[in-house]
Amino acid sequence: MFIPLHDANSLHYIKLQYVTIGLIAANVIGYFLTALGGENFSNAAVLGLGFIPSVVHNTAELSPQFVVIPENFSYLTYAFLHADIFHLGGNMLFLWVFGDNVEDALGHVRYLIFYLLCAVGGAFFHGLVAPDSQAPLIGASGAIAGVVAAYLILHPRVKVWILAFGRIPLRIPAYIVLALWIGLQFFMFAAGGEDQISWACHVGGIISGALLVVVLNRRNVPLLDREVVTPRSVKVEQKSAVEPIEAQPAPRWGRH
Repeated sequence: MFIPLHDANSLHYIKLQYVTIGLIAANVIGYFLTALGGENFSNAAVLGLGFIPSVVHNTAELSPQFVVIPENFSYLTYAFLHADIFHLGGNMLFLWVFGDNVEDALGHVRYLIFYLLCAVGGAFFHGLVAPDSQAPLIGASGAIAGVVAAYLILHPRVKVWILAFGRIPLRIPAYIVLALWIGLQFFMFAAGGEDQISWACHVGGIISGALLVVVLNRRNVPLLDREVVTPRSVKVEQKSAVEPIEAQPAPRWGRH
């Protein structure tokens, strides 16, 4: 639908978005570790670390050779695996453009908690919709969807540079492009879109992000780009009880 490029939205409360950078690094490292290990290693990683609803809900079991973590840990680990370089690149581009300002609004620690909970929320909703699915869910899309929802709530009026349809550069308010993106996720979920994309995970991430940003946001950071109005100090001029006497010209003494 669109590719985000730049939002020209400066940071106000932090100097560097090192949690966002760290998350991008973790996703990139995770991808290349699995990709460079070969097809068999990659498939084993997806089965062992991906989110499989039927396994988590105990209606199916993994072969012992693929069990590397407790099954409930996959609510998080799935979000650090990607199917290919394009899957990885798209998610990380969204995270780079929109994640820094969400981190700025929440603070480093709460932003990390926010991101991980959005990933959990995406997996949870996916498992709720397809509890018997044996297909592994992988990708950071649920967490990214939460970041997008939070950005929309925080900065709807900020102008964002995008490539519409992958080729037309436009600079438009965030509320237009992000609301359309979010609306598309709900539409595709309701319509039962492509089987290889978990629209339920996106929707779960969006709902989680919209709720969590209100709870975890800094107290002094307004939502919806509202200005913080601070009362100005009022100066009251007090008049002296004794009115000053206007100076009179000194009399001239002497002869004419």
